[in-house]
Amino acid sequence: MPAARVLSVDELVARARTLAEAGPRQLLGIAGAPGAGKSTLAERIVAEVGPTARLVPMDGFHLAQSQLVRLGRADRKGAVDTFDANGYVSLLRRLRRLEPTSVYAPEFRRELEEPVAGAIEVAPDVRLVVTEGNYLLLPDFPWQEVGQLLHESWFLDLPAELRQRRLTARHEAYGRSPEQARAWALGSDESNAALVAGTAEKADLVIRLTEPPAV
Repeated sequence: MPAARVLSVDELVARARTLAEAGPRQLLGIAGAPGAGKSTLAERIVAEVGPTARLVPMDGFHLAQSQLVRLGRADRKGAVDTFDANGYVSLLRRLRRLEPTSVYAPEFRRELEEPVAGAIEVAPDVRLVVTEGNYLLLPDFPWQEVGQLLHESWFLDLPAELRQRRLTARHEAYGRSPEQARAWALGSDESNAALVAGTAEKADLVIRLTEPPAV
C-alpha cells in the first residue's frame, strides 16, 4: 500500500470545499476496507460543505435479500458480487453529466438490511457528490469505470486490529451475538478487506486520520 498522509478531518473538509468550487459538479469517492470509517467521514464532509453537497453511498446498490438468497450469496453479504455494480456505474454517469432535473439514488437501510430505491435526491444545484464504498477502485469490469468517473478519489486506511474490533462491535449493535459478530468481522469482512487493500495505489490520496472516526 502507498504511504498514507496523516490528515485531520478539517483538512479533508477544506480539500473537499476546494474540489466543489472547481464546478460545475465534482464527484469525490472515498474507498477503503470494511470498518475503516468511510461513511462517517463522508457524512462529516457533506455536513460541513453544506446544502450544495450530497452523499450517495455505494451501499444503496446492495442486491435485495431475496436475490442474495436466490443466488446463494446471503451468507457473504457485502462481497463484491452482492452489489448491482452496473446500476451504480450508471448512476454515477448520470450524476457526472449534470442533468437538468433531480436524480434519485437508492439508500441502504441497516435497520431493514435492504436497499430503498429513490431515497436520496441529488438536485441540479448540487456541486459536490460524495460517494463511498469498499470497491470504488477495483480494476475489474464494470467497477473500473467508477474510478474514471470520479474527479478525485481517496483511500481511507486504518490499522487492521482497530478496524476488526470496531466491525465486531457494529455487528453486535445490529443484532448478532458476540460469536457471530467476530466470525463475520474476521471472515467475510476480512476477505473483502484483502481484496480492497490492493486498490489503494489507484487513489489520488491515501489517508490516515489524526483522529479515526467511529464506524
